[in-house]
Amino acid sequence: MTLEVARQVLETEAAAIRRLVDLIGEDFERAVDMVVACTGRVVWTGMGKSGIICHKAAATMRSTGTPALHLHPADAIHGDLGMVVAGDLVIAISHSGTTEEILRLVEVLKRQAIPLIALTSHPDSPLAQAADLHLDLGVRREACPLNLAPTASTTASLALGDALAMAVSVRKGFREEDFAALHPGGKLGKRFLKVGDLMHRGEDVPRVAADTPMKDVIYEMSRKGLGVATVQDGDGRLLGVITDGDLRRLMERDAAPLARSAAEVMHSGGVCIGAGELASAALRLLEERRITSLMVCGADGRIEGVLHLHDLWGVGLF
Repeated sequence: MTLEVARQVLETEAAAIRRLVDLIGEDFERAVDMVVACTGRVVWTGMGKSGIICHKAAATMRSTGTPALHLHPADAIHGDLGMVVAGDLVIAISHSGTTEEILRLVEVLKRQAIPLIALTSHPDSPLAQAADLHLDLGVRREACPLNLAPTASTTASLALGDALAMAVSVRKGFREEDFAALHPGGKLGKRFLKVGDLMHRGEDVPRVAADTPMKDVIYEMSRKGLGVATVQDGDGRLLGVITDGDLRRLMERDAAPLARSAAEVMHSGGVCIGAGELASAALRLLEERRITSLMVCGADGRIEGVLHLHDLWGVGLF
């Protein structure tokens, strides 16, 4: 019996979403047009369980580039109506379309000429009739065995809200980079960090000239703590790189290593990357070359910074 009830609930809610696929049409496209044209915020409002869906819908819009908020209709008519200003658009959710608090709020919104989109399952309801645009949820029976608890209707509302938010984001040309900018603490945000965001720059870059004695090169490498030194010409262009590995090999083969100059020990070039490249691309390059540091160079060959493998570890890119 328990499994039968659970399966019936899932079937009913799945059917409610499938029904929406056929229900959306020109009115949905008009809703997208209205949201895209909105110069203020999209204000979602609903009572009870519908209000919880509104919280989620507003959050989804915010995270995909559309300013949005949730407004409790009862609070609105008791002082919070100041949250709605000229330029805003209101989207109200009510399965029945007869929720008293929302209808009282609508009266005020109409006087203020605030555009209204209604999501209900009853196109003839007072809310649907009062709205500038109505989207039919199409739910005729809840998944609740008693047909009382909001279940299928809230599922349909959630799905339709997601569909609206995603259609708007595509219409606006919202990109992965934009999403990352709004989620700087998330995993996706880290994927879109740039090399320039993480590299060591300025005085933190170990720099030596070609004629620098090796004792001074070692001091510079030790002082900067990156396990590498960049060998540069007088204009700051990269001539070569000296790594910890180069020092070890020098000590093994040379009886007087400190008598050498940077130019005699360095290996020419060095693996370079641009500051505008993605940190994830830098990680791939480090792994492919089996090295621990990348030189960050401008188009003119001048050194702009150094990126170390530990810098990528530090932001949890692994």
